[in-house]
Amino acid sequence: MYSAVRSSKSDASDNFTRQGSIRKVISIEPKENLFGRQNEDLNKLYKNFHQEYVILAEYKMIQSENIQGVYVIPSRENPFIWFGVIFVRSGPYEDGVFRFNVVLDENFPDSEHPKVVFLSEMFHPVVHPDTNEVHLLKAFPTWNKADQHIWQVLKYIHWMFYNLSPTIAHSVNPEAADLFANNQEAFRNKVKEIVKTSQEKIYDEPPVEDKHYLVFEPYNPEVHEQAKSTMLAQNSEEGVKCGFSWVLPGSFKPLGRPPSPDSESES
Repeated sequence: MYSAVRSSKSDASDNFTRQGSIRKVISIEPKENLFGRQNEDLNKLYKNFHQEYVILAEYKMIQSENIQGVYVIPSRENPFIWFGVIFVRSGPYEDGVFRFNVVLDENFPDSEHPKVVFLSEMFHPVVHPDTNEVHLLKAFPTWNKADQHIWQVLKYIHWMFYNLSPTIAHSVNPEAADLFANNQEAFRNKVKEIVKTSQEKIYDEPPVEDKHYLVFEPYNPEVHEQAKSTMLAQNSEEGVKCGFSWVLPGSFKPLGRPPSPDSESES
């Protein structure tokens, strides 16, 4: 009997040994820090949300600045690309309708200044002739997210079409700079060509499939007169609303606006 009992103990011991000890199942020093990975995922998620809020606040600032003749909207597919267009109302580029993209770095605002690239044909001292990118280093040599914003870049785009002389000192298009300085007639003729081209291409099909791409259509009284009347009626009312906003008026803090009453369909 003693022998049988000893055998049972031995079998039990063998069974326990085959299953392995707890130290073999769970390592004392795991190869992967699970909590560290969770923190990394949370930090990444927080960064993405924070970045979206920053971009939302930047767009709100542009609305409050009301830069005449300049219209921009972030792409529906990619918030780091904004579609823009400028209507020039006086000067050598008068009547030009020029399309451009504002391109944000993936680390924006912790990055260099945004890039501005014209999609329309362009002839300007501070627009690179090969890439159509605007030379912004003179205006924004270092990008400080606390003091500099996208609306200031758009202000510069607006300014450069109406103030050509100061741009000559930091030109990146030698031909444009030389003609402006030494042959105004030839310069104006060149500019007239691109203005005409911009007008001819204003109704072109969008080059990308994006619902936020700025599209223009020929004037249609049956459609546009009604829209015009509606807009004029809204402008005459007090407290005109300007689209959906999650930013409290007078503030640039994202999501700082309290929820709207149920009766208010727009805010």
